[in-house]
Amino acid sequence: MRGRLFCGTSGFSYPAWAPRFYAPGTRAADLLPAYAARLNACELNNTFYQQPKPPAIAGWLAATDPTFRFSVKAQRGGSVHALFGGAAETIPWLTAPYRLFGERLGTVLFRVADPIKRNDEELAQLLDAWPADLPLTLEFQHDSWRDDEVHARLMSAGAALCATDLDGADPPDLRVTAPFIYLRLRRSAYSELELEAWADRIEPFISDGLDAFVFFRHDEDGQSPQRAERLLALLAP
Repeated sequence: MRGRLFCGTSGFSYPAWAPRFYAPGTRAADLLPAYAARLNACELNNTFYQQPKPPAIAGWLAATDPTFRFSVKAQRGGSVHALFGGAAETIPWLTAPYRLFGERLGTVLFRVADPIKRNDEELAQLLDAWPADLPLTLEFQHDSWRDDEVHARLMSAGAALCATDLDGADPPDLRVTAPFIYLRLRRSAYSELELEAWADRIEPFISDGLDAFVFFRHDEDGQSPQRAERLLALLAP
């Protein structure tokens, strides 16, 4: 069975995307429905800064189709505490609101910032404490985490390794450690040829039955959601 591509941007609440992506005059309450009419996933930004409240989650779910998926960035303070010895006590608090997304939760994105170097014991505690029924993706920013042993630990836990494409860096490898792959396309611009190249790289994973979550960085004028829409078109069945 062919996997699915879930593609969008980091956040959706950007009125400045009008008129390139949103229609002029689109109200704030109508931004997500307009976004979801053209894209099928969103990487939520505001959950990184504060835990999402139940009414907000209910609103996001009501504004989108049942096939739409949310990637939830784990709250910043809780993430740090969980990684530095507090996994067992922090993760139940951290993940409680994420369960309200139900099957609409694509994955939780757990970002491990650049100053944080590899620590196998802390990673093991995090993975052991993480609920098996909540899909987890880890984005390691420090080079010390780029190691086959780390990838093997993720694979044993069924956690996805986030690949991040940045300005000035070589395109990242796509490694399978979970039933899905996760890619953050964070360059400031992508040409048509670059989008086609990424489509060619993603296609074999989808053909093998893996889902793919791909998110472009937000920008100032709405080109990023248009690129996400183009990538969806390039990989349409």
